[in-house]
Amino acid sequence: MTTKPKYAIIPYQREDRDIYDGLEFNPDAPEPLPDAMYQELLLREIMYLLDVWLIADPGRSDVFLSSNTFICYNRSNLNVRIGPDCYVAVGVDAAAIRSRRLYLPWEAGKFPDFALEVASETTAQNDIGDKRRIYEMLGVGEYWRFDPSGSEYYGEPLVGERLVDGRYQRIELRQEADGSLRGYSPTLGLYLSWEQQPDGDGWLCFYDPATGQRLRSFREVIADHQAAEDRADVAEERADAAEDRAGAAKDRAEAAEAEARGLREQLRRLRGQ
Repeated sequence: MTTKPKYAIIPYQREDRDIYDGLEFNPDAPEPLPDAMYQELLLREIMYLLDVWLIADPGRSDVFLSSNTFICYNRSNLNVRIGPDCYVAVGVDAAAIRSRRLYLPWEAGKFPDFALEVASETTAQNDIGDKRRIYEMLGVGEYWRFDPSGSEYYGEPLVGERLVDGRYQRIELRQEADGSLRGYSPTLGLYLSWEQQPDGDGWLCFYDPATGQRLRSFREVIADHQAAEDRADVAEERADAAEDRAGAAKDRAEAAEAEARGLREQLRRLRGQ
C-alpha cells in the first residue's frame, strides 16, 4: 500500500480588489487551440489518473490540479498569463484557488510545483521555447513534455526537467525492455512512462513506485466494474438455477413420500381383509 504525503496548507491571502475588472479574456473559457481534439482524449485520461492518485482517493484539500486554466504571473496586469495543459500545486488551499477561477501565486502563496505539456503541431515550438523559459523563471519545480507521436514535435518522446538552483536540469529517463521510456516525478510520486500503442502513437502511463503497478485508466476501471457485474449476474443466475433444482427435488421427494404413504395405507387395508 502506498502512503501519500500530506502537506501543511499555505494560508490563502485573498485580495479585496476586483481581479476580473480589465481582463481581456474569459477565465472560464480558455480559447481552444487548433489541435485541441488531438490532445483531448489524452488530457482527459491524464487528469482522471492524477485526480484519483492525488486527490479523489484520499479526499484531499491540499493539492490543486487543473488543466487548461490560467496562471497569472504579473500582479499589476492579470492579462499576462500562461495556460499549461496540466499543472499541480501541493500544500495549497485548493478550494480557495478554484473559487478565484485564476491561479494567482501571490494569493495562493506559491507557483505550481509541476507542469505538463502535450505536444501538438501548433504548440510544440512554444512548449520548448517560451513556455519552458517562463516556467523556469517562475520557479515551477518540474516541467514535463510528452510527445504522443514519439519525436515528430519535440524531437523526443518524453522529457522531464527539475528546477535546480533556478535552472532546469533533466530528470534521468530509462528505457525499458518493452521500448517504453520512464522517469520519476518527485512531485507526483509516480513514474511517467511513454508507451507505444498498437496504432503507432504513444500514450502516457503512470506507475506506482511502491507496487510497480500501472495506474488503471478510466476505461479499464469501467471494464472491471462491468466484468464484476457480469460475474455477479452469472453467480445469481446459477444460485437461482440451483434453488430451482432444489425446489424441484423437494417436490419430487414430497411426491415420493406421499406415494409411499398411500402404498403403506393400501397394504394395511389388504392385511386387514
